[in-house]
Formats: sequence, structure tokens, C-alpha cells
Amino acid sequence: MVKVIASSLRKGNVVEHDDGKLYIVLVAENIHPGKGNSVTKVDMRRMSDGVKVAASWRTVEMVEKADVDERAYNFLYNDGEGYHFMEPTSFEQITMHEDVVGDAAAYLVDGMQVFIKTFEGAALAIELPQRVTLEIVETEPVIKNQTASSSFKPATLNNGVKTMVPPHIGVGTRVVVMTEDGSYVERAKD
Repeated sequence: MVKVIASSLRKGNVVEHDDGKLYIVLVAENIHPGKGNSVTKVDMRRMSDGVKVAASWRTVEMVEKADVDERAYNFLYNDGEGYHFMEPTSFEQITMHEDVVGDAAAYLVDGMQVFIKTFEGAALAIELPQRVTLEIVETEPVIKNQTASSSFKPATLNNGVKTMVPPHIGVGTRVVVMTEDGSYVERAKD
């Protein structure tokens, strides 16, 4: 355990709370009111039983943070037990529960390299590549002589995620999207 200031807490960090138990941070937000002290509000899940709790600290307060291991893993497959990953050098496998993977599940592709944070062998959080290339499977038809403009149209990607794309993008086009929010970046260069 190491002491850190509350304002430095981020998603995936493991902290020790009042009762001496360990919690994983799900959401951390620093709030700076016009008057008074700045506060860090945190939503977290108790590692022992999965109970979700909310806590807040003054941003300058010291909090006990656990040392978390972060390594690269390759995604293997998903089944009833959860999402299975393999560490590429030791071939050690780890399984993550569906609620830990969360929205990231839509972007997982066989063999994709991700970073997984673990604490004492338990998977806590997953970090995807910032961008992935996907194919448009449904969108409005392309309008002739329409070029990239400030207007966008809805489209569905081959992983089921909906995004907004420029009007000149049609079905079957491969596009690059941000994994954080599913937003369109550019047309794929392959």
C-alpha cells in the first residue's frame, strides 16, 4: 500500500477504505465548487463481495492505494464463464467476469492485445487500444456529390455499436473508431 492524494485516483485503482477492505475505483471525479474545498467523489466496488459504494474525500486528503499489476494480454474467447485472455510470454491465462469487462466487450476481437490490471491474481480493469477498425453494416444510402461536411448520419458497425459518420460513407466501408466512446475518426486506410 502507498499513500496518494485523493485527486490522483482514477478508474481501475485499488484503494483501502474505512473498514480496511479493498475497493476498485469505477468512477472518480474531482469537483471544484466556487466556494469551499475541492472534493473527489468516487464510485467503487468492494473486491470481497462486489458491493458498490460511493465515497468522497477532500482532494488533498491522503488515501491508501494498493500496488496493481498491469500487463499486456491477448483476447482469446468468450464463454459462459467470462472473457478469457492469455499473457503472450508466459502463456498464463486469466478470466474476466462480464461486469468487469463492461462496454469494452463490444470491441474485443480474437487476438486483440489489451492491458489488464490485476491485484493478487484477480482481474480488475481492462484497457483497450484507443482505436479499432470496424465495418459499417447499416447506414443511410450515399447521396451523390456529397462530400465530407459538418453533417453526420447514423451508422451501425459490425460489432453492433452505433456511431455517427460523414454522409459519403456507405455500407461495407471500413472505418476507424475510438473505443472510449465509439466516435468516428476516419476511413480505414487498408
